[in-house]
Amino acid sequence: MKKILLCCSAGMSTSMLVQRMVKAADERGIDCQIEAQAVTAFEDAIQVFDVCLLGPQVRFQLEELRKTASRYGKPVEAISPMAYGMMKGEEVLDQALSLISD
Repeated sequence: MKKILLCCSAGMSTSMLVQRMVKAADERGIDCQIEAQAVTAFEDAIQVFDVCLLGPQVRFQLEELRKTASRYGKPVEAISPMAYGMMKGEEVLDQALSLISD
């Protein structure tokens, strides 16, 4: 099972995107756990997830969060503002999966 974390300011604005990603994963038969959490929970959460994608509102923290994630060997990237704003679940799912090493 692939475990994908989305982080934003409070963990709520990404919930619709999570739903679209789950739907896309289900349609493709990909076993995923996808959750949205507040960036304040990042350090604990990244330890149990395979990858983290950041919402545009917290992308300014990317380098700092990458340093934390590197201690656990986990990748962190920002979601493109276009994919986020248009709630492109399939595109964001593809981004997350491309960062997970099998």
